[in-house]
Amino acid sequence: MNRYLRIVLILLCFELGMLLVIIPWSYTWERNYFLNRYPALIPYVLNPSVRGAISGLGLLDIAVAAGMVLRRRAPTVATRN
Repeated sequence: MNRYLRIVLILLCFELGMLLVIIPWSYTWERNYFLNRYPALIPYVLNPSVRGAISGLGLLDIAVAAGMVLRRRAPTVATRN
C-alpha cells in the first residue's frame, strides 16, 4: 500500500473513532435535525446504552488505527536461483 495512503487511512480511522467517542455525549447529539423532525426517536437516540454502543464503536475504530500503526510489513526474503 502506498505510504501516504496508509497514513491518511490511519488518520481517518483515528479521527472517526474520536468523533464517535465524543459526539454521543455532547450537546450536538441532543439537539439535531433528526430529533427535531422525528420526536419518536428521542427515547432511543438519547438512551445511554445506545450512546455507549456508539462510543464503543469509536473505541474499536481507534484500536484498528493503533493496530495499523503497530503492524509492520514482513521483510521480503530474497530467493537464490
